[in-house]
Amino acid sequence: MGFTLAIHKIKKITVSRAARHGRMVLLAALLLCLLIQPVTAMQAQAALFGEFTVADEAKLGKEFDIMVRSRLPLVQDPEILGYFESMVQRLSTRMPPQPFQFQTSIIRHNAVNAFAVPGGYIFIHTGLITAMEDEAAVAGVLAHEMAHVTQRHIASRIERSQAISLLSMVGALAGAFLGGDAGSAAIVGSAAAAQAAMLNYSRSDESEADQVGMSYLMASGYRPIGMVEAFQVLSRPQWITGSDFPSYLSTHPAITERISDMSARLRQTPKQPVNKNAKEEHAEFLRIQTLVRGRYANYETALQYFSDKLKTEKDKKNLAIFNMGMGILHNRRNQVKDATTAFKKAVELNAKDAIILREAGRFHYLKGSRDEALKLLSSATSINRHDYLALFYYARLLDDSGKTGQAITYYQNILRYIPEDSEVHLHYSQALGRTGQMFYANLHMAYSALYDHNQKRLSQFHQRAQKLANTPQEQAALEAFDKKYEERRAYWK
Repeated sequence: MGFTLAIHKIKKITVSRAARHGRMVLLAALLLCLLIQPVTAMQAQAALFGEFTVADEAKLGKEFDIMVRSRLPLVQDPEILGYFESMVQRLSTRMPPQPFQFQTSIIRHNAVNAFAVPGGYIFIHTGLITAMEDEAAVAGVLAHEMAHVTQRHIASRIERSQAISLLSMVGALAGAFLGGDAGSAAIVGSAAAAQAAMLNYSRSDESEADQVGMSYLMASGYRPIGMVEAFQVLSRPQWITGSDFPSYLSTHPAITERISDMSARLRQTPKQPVNKNAKEEHAEFLRIQTLVRGRYANYETALQYFSDKLKTEKDKKNLAIFNMGMGILHNRRNQVKDATTAFKKAVELNAKDAIILREAGRFHYLKGSRDEALKLLSSATSINRHDYLALFYYARLLDDSGKTGQAITYYQNILRYIPEDSEVHLHYSQALGRTGQMFYANLHMAYSALYDHNQKRLSQFHQRAQKLANTPQEQAALEAFDKKYEERRAYWK
């Protein structure tokens, strides 16, 4: 299953009761939506699976991806996403030729989990990113999950199952990979309940994914011990609590057994060449992990982490990164004075780090210090002209200063790279409205609502766009939106 689910009831998120309840409600709503919604045209046309071909894998993976994007919050920051896309690409280039390209998404949730579904769709929880200690450990998790896909472990089980509709299989995957009491409860009495249990990996599947994944890891130049280190992190006491996992996972190999098996293999493996880029790779991992921790991790846990690091860290660049993380964290609680101090210290320690400059510029823009924001964001974009989040806030500065035409050009370019960011669509829409382009202003407000999962607001602006669509180009743009809307509406209540 997902990396955390596949380790014999070992892991459970250490979150508050309120957070755990929120997760249960989310999963229950998601799965109930999948299983009791009325049949749509898309569902009616879906073939029943018998022989499960590569084309079927691609279709199922795409539909599951649409479901996740329709229901769960994803990380849109291209710096974070691009980092893990590069990691997946590095692993995949050392694999035998595959019939599809791996695609990566990051779910904003503190579960220490990652999983991959047929068709090569990989999902990483932010909790996994913050729990691991270096890039090789995360790569070990991803290599393991990618091996499940390349060895067709889920696909082979679907082939052996009774025919089942595409929609039901998406629900079964949701129950299997997201798991938990809420997931199990939501699929009781449905065909998907049996199918979710059927998708359970066997001992031999898990062992094969360990072995094949380790080979991918080594071939990609990562430290092979990274996979062992990932298992060791997951064996720590804070993950060994409760029973928030489906009962069908009880046959999986114990984590200690798997650590022992992989360690034995490594003792027999020739010593790997020294990675000359290891220091730079760890520094980049730390930068990205700090962004994730500051922005998405549990506040109290992250505060303790950064406080400890700032007391003990000696490296100047690392101190700059940890101050940035503290600034992001303080800003989450609107602690402006503390955030200002942290960002100032971060920039003083390393004024050449584009991510630090971007985050400091973003903070100053949002608190109203436009001149300081302009200076910082200009520096960030001159260092990294592909940081589209920095460019987004730079475009907003242009827009605020009356240079709306220039801002629109920036927004259009940014949306080519982060097309599902609700906030970018929102500000692009407002700029279009100020220039009198009312059809496109309403259309992009509808896109903003679509990617924000706000059906009421979407309906309002969609209707306005329909009334304003007069030219063939506008009709075509509306049809493109309608296609995306229909895909996602199938998974909305």
